[in-house]
Amino acid sequence: MSAKVIVVGGGLSGLSAAHTVLERGGNVLLLDKNSFMGGNSTKATSGINGSGTAAQQENNIPDSSAKFFADTKKSARDLARDDLIKVLTYKSGDAVQWLIEAFGLDLSKVSRLGGHSEPRTHRGGAQFPGMTITYALMEKLEDIAAAEPDRAKIIKKAKVTSLIKEGDEVVGVKYEVDGKTLEERGVVVLATGGYAADFSSDSLLKKYRPEFFDLPTTNGDHCTGDGHKMAMGVGAKGIDLEKVQVHPTGLVDPKDPQAKVKFLAAEALRGCGGLLIDSTGHRFVDELQHRDFVTNKMWENNKFPVRLVLNSAAQKEIEWHIKHYAGRGLMKHYKNGYDLAKDMGVDPKVLQKTFEDHTYYSEHPGTDPFNKKFFNNAKYSMDDNFAVALMTPVLHYTMGGLEIGTDAAVHDANEKPIPGLFACGELAGGVHGANRLGGSSLLGCVVFGRVAGGSASSYLLHGLSNQSAAGRLGAIGDHLLETRVRVDPATKSVNLEFSFGGSSGSSAPAVQAAPAAAPAPAAAAPAEEKKAAAPAEKKEYTAEEVAQHNKENDLWVIIDGQVLDVTEFLPDHPGGVKAIMLYAGKDATEEFEMVHPEGVLKKYLPESAYKGTVKA
Repeated sequence: MSAKVIVVGGGLSGLSAAHTVLERGGNVLLLDKNSFMGGNSTKATSGINGSGTAAQQENNIPDSSAKFFADTKKSARDLARDDLIKVLTYKSGDAVQWLIEAFGLDLSKVSRLGGHSEPRTHRGGAQFPGMTITYALMEKLEDIAAAEPDRAKIIKKAKVTSLIKEGDEVVGVKYEVDGKTLEERGVVVLATGGYAADFSSDSLLKKYRPEFFDLPTTNGDHCTGDGHKMAMGVGAKGIDLEKVQVHPTGLVDPKDPQAKVKFLAAEALRGCGGLLIDSTGHRFVDELQHRDFVTNKMWENNKFPVRLVLNSAAQKEIEWHIKHYAGRGLMKHYKNGYDLAKDMGVDPKVLQKTFEDHTYYSEHPGTDPFNKKFFNNAKYSMDDNFAVALMTPVLHYTMGGLEIGTDAAVHDANEKPIPGLFACGELAGGVHGANRLGGSSLLGCVVFGRVAGGSASSYLLHGLSNQSAAGRLGAIGDHLLETRVRVDPATKSVNLEFSFGGSSGSSAPAVQAAPAAAPAPAAAAPAEEKKAAAPAEKKEYTAEEVAQHNKENDLWVIIDGQVLDVTEFLPDHPGGVKAIMLYAGKDATEEFEMVHPEGVLKKYLPESAYKGTVKA
């Protein structure tokens, strides 16, 4: 066993695991098959759940871990695993606080999503919370890898193909990068995500839920169940693989209604007071019911298109999301209800009654025919203005996965831990039971990412410390050069320090363990940072000249007055080709700054992409 933890997957769960390993004094190698880390975590739009947090206390929200546990167990139904749910909910407050303290995140806004008895979904004041949270962890790990390469290493475009098993123990991975097959030895944490975009020849989706196979998805094309297949290939137990969550509110692009991949309308939109209205102008469901319940009611009612309608008060509460969706052409504004009724092709009196009834129900508890209990920004009037989007059910999340214990250890068919193998994030089955609550995806990533990172670190230390010196050298081979015990004279604490070389067959040098994880210097630059300065000879272009470069093989955009050629970058864009093509030949500054953290261009865009500036 080599003295490092190998994390497979660079989404929020993998990043949480990696940071936890570093905090515990271990070394980490993170492998991600994509050009960028982040995965689906960057797409999360509602927030992260947490109970008993400072933000809740400041807003006088009487939440508790016990209430959160009860809500999650109810949503999980007959597949509830109390042990995993307790870890998820009782560690939720600490998870939110860790993000705030360790990464300087703003998670001060709290809202209520469907199935929650209290408002507990946290987000900041700007940008999608998934992007903000995941990017903060990503950036810090890149900084550490650049400043301390002996402790942390990141390899992208590295597709892990199999687990290495010796006897009962998983001891490493094989992966492909740059056309070569390599291997790394160490404790393994799988954080590879779900399979809600698994349209491959050996699709888990088609095997377990064939009736969902043709639905659109919100997932990136990397969500193909890689971790499930690798782990089950070495004896891991898969559970609840038929439990696939279909989210009720995928945004339909009027210009491309049949698109296979769709953007998600955050559940927070309904939490802020958005109404679901069918093609006849009527409500048909409690908008804050569980996701699967709302989806089934949409299909049962079968009066499409279904619209998500937000009044001015709801829009104000979630203004950033509205602006983002409208900018992408996915949401339309109406100056009043009469214009909306005309566009829908319904009698304005029908829509007026729907609005008046909803207002009445909000003021008279227990009267709503759909048993809606929680109302927010509930007064709807035909004279108000509205933001409206078309909705469709979409593949969103897979509750099934690998069976794990409360320590995130992966179990075999006999429900026994497989030594050396841990799992977290969407890959870990059983955490959410039959239905996941909104806001618990990011939470599951952080909580079980930290659990997996901690367990893997303990397993690594335990495995090394329990071997004799000779046995230790035999297990690690030529990689371990020196092991020593250091006692801090001031604190009397004991630290094991390891020094070792590269793994056999690996292109990447192994990393060196350190007794504690120290923050990287603020000035440290990510390992793959690209110089963003414009070329020496800058040229000025008119907006009309830029507009001519609007094809996939010749694509320019304007950001903050600079003309950028993003043609070569297009296939690697983590948001997909379509997200950039919306602004082909145009000024994308506002949309770019809404979604991306400051400084991202300096890190990832090469100097050659800077063509010049826009002529005033």
